[in-house]
Amino acid sequence: MLRIPKSKFWATTHTHTHIFLPSFSNSLSLFLEIAMAASLNLSRLLSATAVTASLIPPKTLPSKLSLPLKRRPIHKPLRFSSSTISATIAAGDKLPDATFSFIDAAGEIQTTTVSDLTKGKRAVLFAVPGAFTPTCSQKHVPGFVEKSGELRAKGVDTIACISVNDAFVMKAWKEDLKVNDEVLLLSDGNGTFTRAIGCELDLSDKPVGLGVRSRRYALLAEDGVVKFFNLEEGGAFTFSGAEDILKLL
Repeated sequence: MLRIPKSKFWATTHTHTHIFLPSFSNSLSLFLEIAMAASLNLSRLLSATAVTASLIPPKTLPSKLSLPLKRRPIHKPLRFSSSTISATIAAGDKLPDATFSFIDAAGEIQTTTVSDLTKGKRAVLFAVPGAFTPTCSQKHVPGFVEKSGELRAKGVDTIACISVNDAFVMKAWKEDLKVNDEVLLLSDGNGTFTRAIGCELDLSDKPVGLGVRSRRYALLAEDGVVKFFNLEEGGAFTFSGAEDILKLL
């Protein structure tokens, strides 16, 4: 309760007592104005808070009962490029000359050329996307090794496998496959011949770091001129095997 001191608000004249409340009235009026202003500001603050809250999307809190999920990597088989087949050579064209390298039995680096392999000869040249890759190691090269006798019986003088790998890798691959003289494993290390015939295959997007390699193919050349050219889609293996070549001889 508000107590008003008599000395400030009460006065006595003769027998009549008069009450003067001018200071109390002013204080009450000021108090009411302050209260109304505070109420208005509070109302505005609550309104602004509600608008701001409506603009912020609700945040979902993770359940304490949920357990963390462990993601396991999904191992997918290596898929080669599915781009349209294209090459700069075809049946009837003369093969461009290029130099290949290999390491002989004595461990010495040797070179040979397309001309050495094909001039005055019937030569089967086939290419693989990479040494030690599954299809090349399990099917393509072993198939030509197995059928090399039949191919030579049909008049083939040279059987050579070409890959965009260095000569040391090709030597290690040859030893791993236990290949002797049935098939030459040649390094087109810089991809010179592969690019010259338009058979480069960009595998840079693959996670195993293959980079630019060769499309898979098999061809027969007589005296350097292409007689037939079986070019696969990317690294597919459908009609470039030894048996497919035998059917065309």
